[in-house]
Amino acid sequence: MTKQDLFKQKAARAALDYIKDGMIVGLGTGSTVSYLLDYISEKELDITGVTTSKDTSRKCRTLGIRVVDIDMVDHIDVTIDGADEVDAYMNGIKGGGAALLMEKIVAKNSKTNIWIVDETKVHSVLGSFPLPIEIISYGSGKLIQNFEEKGYHPVLRLDNAGNPVVTDTGHNIIDLNLHYIDNPQELAEYLESQVGVVEHGLFINIADVVIIGGEKIIIKNKK
Repeated sequence: MTKQDLFKQKAARAALDYIKDGMIVGLGTGSTVSYLLDYISEKELDITGVTTSKDTSRKCRTLGIRVVDIDMVDHIDVTIDGADEVDAYMNGIKGGGAALLMEKIVAKNSKTNIWIVDETKVHSVLGSFPLPIEIISYGSGKLIQNFEEKGYHPVLRLDNAGNPVVTDTGHNIIDLNLHYIDNPQELAEYLESQVGVVEHGLFINIADVVIIGGEKIIIKNKK
């Protein structure tokens, strides 16, 4: 096991303190959340899960964790998810696992959002991780051209067979290689204005708690 995997496990285990029997819990996507699901199962916590991807739903079924559709619940007590990058202001980039749309829907409908990450994901400024943009396939070439003209270095994400990645909601992904995002809010507003963009991977002012490797916990007050 690598040091990074150990930190992921520690972060996932620390997040258990925020889960109680009877809660409705948003369950994110990715390797760190996979550890969390194992721990929920080991502790036999009696929760109802709302998942952010088919992969998470499949693992929940394997572990015996109850899952319902988001439209079947009137609230989500807490959502625990990973992040591909987190900045000093607790803004994040998500979507490396191509689940950003469902992740944002669940997050926006949650009372509390907790991110569990290893220390390699934390940077002073966002941009080291390519920014995922979920798009419809029709006209994707035009979007790529527009992003190229903006200097965003867009790349259509492909699977191992060389075909465009298709998300659980039937869309494609463009990754923007920006390296440095000095104004995430301004970029988010621009991306939201582009026809054909379904959602972007900038998660701004969403996280309430960030657990870094199980050691460092950053908490902000809910607005």
